Amino acid sequence: MVQIIAGDKGKGKTKYLLDKANAAIKEAKGSIVYLDKSSKHMYELNNKIRLINVKGFDINDSSGFLGFVSGIISQDHDLEIMFLDSFLKLACLEGQDITDTVNALEQIGEKFHVTFVLSVSRDADALPDSMKEKITISL
Repeated sequence: MVQIIAGDKGKGKTKYLLDKANAAIKEAKGSIVYLDKSSKHMYELNNKIRLINVKGFDINDSSGFLGFVSGIISQDHDLEIMFLDSFLKLACLEGQDITDTVNALEQIGEKFHVTFVLSVSRDADALPDSMKEKITISL
C-alpha cells in the first residue's frame, strides 16, 4: 500500500511524517525504516526506527531508487512500514510524473507486505488523477 502526504514546501509534511512514524512504532509488529535526504531528523525519531540518509548513496534516477528500496526490503524480512521524506528528491522525480514509480512501489508493497508513506512536495491538485486516491492528507 502507498499513502501520500501532499502539500507544497513548508506546509509541515515532515513534522506530520515524523509524528506518524513515531506513533506507528508503538503498534508495529515488524520494523520501520525512515528514508530522508539527510540525518538531521535523527533525534526526532524513536530510536527503534532505522533512519537512512539516502544522499549517502549514488542514486541518479527513479529506477536506481526502486532498486535501493528493494535492497532494503531484501535485507529486512520483518519490514512493515517505510516512510519516505522528500520523496521527489529521493526518487529523482522533481518536476516529473510520479505515476510509474508510485505504481512500482505499490507492487513492491503488495508483494512484500510493506506500507510506503510518501511525503510529496506538490499540492494535491497538481498530482496525477491516478494518485489522488492514495492521498491520506493534504497540507
